[in-house]
Amino acid sequence: MAKARRLPDWFIRVLWALGDGTMWAVAVIFAVWLRFTYDLDRAFVTNTWIVAGVAGGLHILIGLIYGPYLIRHVRGSFEEVVAVARAAVLTSLALGVWAIWLQPVVVPRSTPAVAGAMALVLMLATRMVVRATRSRQAARREVEHAVIVYGAGVLGRRLVANLLEDDQASFRPVAFLDDDRRKRRLRIEGVPVRGDLGALRKIARRYDATHLAVAIPASAQTMRELNDLAHELGLTMKVLPTVDRMMHSDPRAADLRDVDLEDLLGRRATSLDQAAIAAQITGKVVLVTGAGGSIGSELCRQIHQFRPARLLMMDRDESGLHGTELSIKGRSLMDDGDLILADIRDPQAMDEVFARHRPDVVFHAAALKHLPLLEAFPQEAWRVNVLGTLNVLRAAARSGVGTFVNISSDKAAKPVAVLGYTKRIAERLTSWYAYTQPGRYVSVRFGNVLGSRGSVVPTFTEQIRRGGPVTLTHEDVQRYFMLIPEACELVMQAASMGSDGDVLVLDMGSPVRIASLATTLIELSGRKDVKVEFTGLRQSEKLSEDLFGDDPGVSTAHELVQSVQVPPMAPDELPHVFEHPGELVAWMRSRADVVSQPVEHRLDPADQSQDA
Repeated sequence: MAKARRLPDWFIRVLWALGDGTMWAVAVIFAVWLRFTYDLDRAFVTNTWIVAGVAGGLHILIGLIYGPYLIRHVRGSFEEVVAVARAAVLTSLALGVWAIWLQPVVVPRSTPAVAGAMALVLMLATRMVVRATRSRQAARREVEHAVIVYGAGVLGRRLVANLLEDDQASFRPVAFLDDDRRKRRLRIEGVPVRGDLGALRKIARRYDATHLAVAIPASAQTMRELNDLAHELGLTMKVLPTVDRMMHSDPRAADLRDVDLEDLLGRRATSLDQAAIAAQITGKVVLVTGAGGSIGSELCRQIHQFRPARLLMMDRDESGLHGTELSIKGRSLMDDGDLILADIRDPQAMDEVFARHRPDVVFHAAALKHLPLLEAFPQEAWRVNVLGTLNVLRAAARSGVGTFVNISSDKAAKPVAVLGYTKRIAERLTSWYAYTQPGRYVSVRFGNVLGSRGSVVPTFTEQIRRGGPVTLTHEDVQRYFMLIPEACELVMQAASMGSDGDVLVLDMGSPVRIASLATTLIELSGRKDVKVEFTGLRQSEKLSEDLFGDDPGVSTAHELVQSVQVPPMAPDELPHVFEHPGELVAWMRSRADVVSQPVEHRLDPADQSQDA
C-alpha cells in the first residue's frame, strides 16, 4: 500500500496560522459574552465582530514576524510552545492598548487579557492533542526496526520525539531504559520507561526489539558491556553522539551510527590546561623527532594549532615527513626548511641540527617499538632507543633547550623485554639531564596507541580483510589502550607540568583483553567466518602491563596524570662495546631493574662528566 502524500510544510504552517487566528476570534467573542453575563444582545454586536477579526489577523501577523509560522516546529515541542505564547502575549498587549485608547468604541477593557488566556489555552491544547494522537499512531506504526532507547535524558527524549514525528523513520521506539529510579513508570512521548539496564533481556523479548540505541555519554567499559549484552540478545547496537559532537542539538534517526572501535576502547576527553600549553609553545621554536611516525605526526598537528614561531619536523623517513607536512599545510613542497632529514643515531648530525636551529622545546618521539624484532635485534634497539636518545639529549643540553619531553612507554615499568629495557634506560638518561642541566627534562609514559603504525588494531584489521585467521599469543593477554590524539595531548601537557626528572603517567582506566578486541573487530567487520588462533606467549611477553612497576605514583595538578621518579643514569655509565648481544641484554636488564630513590636536590653539573 502506497504511503499517503504529505502536505508541503508551508501549507501546513498556513493552516495552523488560520486555525490559531480563528481561535483568537472565538476567544474574543466568548470573553465579551462572559463579560456581559451571557447577554447575547449586548455581546454579539458589530464592535465585537470587528475586534474578533482584528485579534485573529493581528495574531497571524505577529506570528509570521516573531512566532511559530516562520519555520516548521516539532508539534507541541517546547520551542513551538514558547513561540505561540510569545505571539499570544504580544497580541493581547496590542489589543489592550487599543481597548484603552479607543474606549468605548471597542469591547470591554478586560477582553484582551481574558481572550488572550483563552486563546493560548485553546492553541496549546490543540497542539497537545495533535501531538498525542501522532505519538500514539507512530507507536503503532509498522516499521522495520523496533528500538529500545537506553537513556531517558535530554538526548533520549529528543531522539524519541523526532523518531515519532518522522514518518520516514525506519525505527519505532518501544521502550526507554534508564538507571535513574526516579524515572521509573514515566511515559515520554507515549513511550514508557521500563526499568534499568537489567531489564533489557525481558523488554527486548516483550517488544521483539531489533536495536538498542545508546543515548547517554558512556565510558568505554560501559560501552563494551552494552555491546556484549546486545550481541548476546541479538540486538544491533546504535550510538547517538553527544550534543557537543553533533552539528545540531536535535538528534534524529540519521544521527544514530554503528558502534566503532573508539566507542569500545576510547577514553574520556582529556581536559588540557590550554593557557599553560600555549605559554610553552606559542611563539617558540619547537622540534619534534620522529615527526613522520604516527605519534610524531599527530603531535606536530596539535602543536601547529598553538602557533609556534617555527615547527621543525625531524625524521629519517622522507616519505613520513612529506605526509606530515601535507596533513598540516595542505601542501608539501619540502623547501621551507621546516623538514629535517636526519638520523638520531648520528651524534654529529644532531649537534648540527640543534646548533643551527636552537629549538626552545623538544619532543623526542623517534624510537623503535616492535617487541619481537627488538628481541631478535637488541643492538638496533640499543643504537636507536638508548644511544639515539642520548645523542638528542646531549645536543639539546649543549644548545640550551628550555623544555625536553622524552616519549616513553608502559613497557618501561618493571621491564622484561628489550623494548622495556631500552625505554627505561632512556628515562634514566633523561632524569640525569634533568638534574644536571638548566631547563626541564621530563618523560611521558603511556600504553598502546590505537591506530598507530604497526599496532595491534591495523594488524588485526588486515588479517580480517584477508579472511583470517586473527592470531593472538594468549587468550588472557590484556593491555592498556589510548587514542593517538589523547597520547599527544598528554605529551603536550607534559611540556607545561612536572618537575625535572619526572615520568608522567596517564590514568588509562582498565586494561582491555586482546581477545575481546579481536572479537569486536571481527563483529564490526561483519565477517562471521574469521577465526581466532592462539600462538602462545612470545619470549619476554607479559600477560598484562604495569604502568608504575616498583616506582610509587604521585598525584599531579592534572587529575588524569600521575608522576613517578626514576633514578638518574649518567652517560658515562653506558658501555661502549659488547662482544655478544646476550651481554648487551644482560647489562640492560641489570640497569633497568634499579628502583627509584627520592632525589633531594639537583646534582652539581661541575661534578659530572663533560658529556653534557
